[in-house]
Amino acid sequence: MRKATGILRHVILLGYLAIILYPLLFIFNSSFKNNSEVVLHPWALPEKFQMGNYIDAFGNSHIGKYFMNSLYISTIATVAGIILATAIAYAITRMRFPRISKLVYGGLLLSLLISPASLLIPLYIMIRSLGIYNTPFALIVPYTAFSIPISVFVMAAFLKSIPRELEEAGVMDGLSVFGLLGRIIMPLTLPTLVTVFILNFMGHWNEFIMANLFLSSQDLRTLPVAVVAFMDKFQMNYGALTASVMISALPVIIVYTVLQKQIIQGVAAGSVKG
Repeated sequence: MRKATGILRHVILLGYLAIILYPLLFIFNSSFKNNSEVVLHPWALPEKFQMGNYIDAFGNSHIGKYFMNSLYISTIATVAGIILATAIAYAITRMRFPRISKLVYGGLLLSLLISPASLLIPLYIMIRSLGIYNTPFALIVPYTAFSIPISVFVMAAFLKSIPRELEEAGVMDGLSVFGLLGRIIMPLTLPTLVTVFILNFMGHWNEFIMANLFLSSQDLRTLPVAVVAFMDKFQMNYGALTASVMISALPVIIVYTVLQKQIIQGVAAGSVKG
């Protein structure tokens, strides 16, 4: 019975893996084909690997510029969100304002129930009023704000597990609050920080709606918006289109593959120890 259960579990996991990998492998395979191969033989391997599709995506469509736009905006928003979330989580878990801390923490958790899409119109008006429409800050500001609640939730759960005696020893050595954060708290929370950084970065990297709404300049486009634009430009060139999709997805795949152990450790630390 136990053996049959184990086999069934493996079959289900393999089926789930196939569902996850199938679209990625299809796009990857198609990115090396010419147009007729994609249309006539979508499941077959390419007769000859067409690297020209990637040259088209880079050379004729300036995808490198859109790549750098996404990298800049996602990195700044992620780092800013982590700094603010760490400070808020530390204040909630360590400062002696129990009622205010519970109120702030409850408000942040409640905000997780609100879909960013439902706030697009007031956000658009606010960004226009601040004069940052069609600038990188039109995305950096909302990306940072929306990443704070979940980051505080994960960070606060982990911070509760750190013994207060460590901070008391730091205070005895003359450390200030910022000294405690920089020399004791941050090193101890490094796995959780890495997890929060990667999850937020991937979310910012793939975000489309706000990037499409708040940036009108073609030079400021991020990768998801640029890839959709390629669908019009390359509507009859499926090889170049799939090559563009692979280029936009590759950084996230590499980062997640390399750091998946840290992600799992960070999530587990934040959830179990809290």
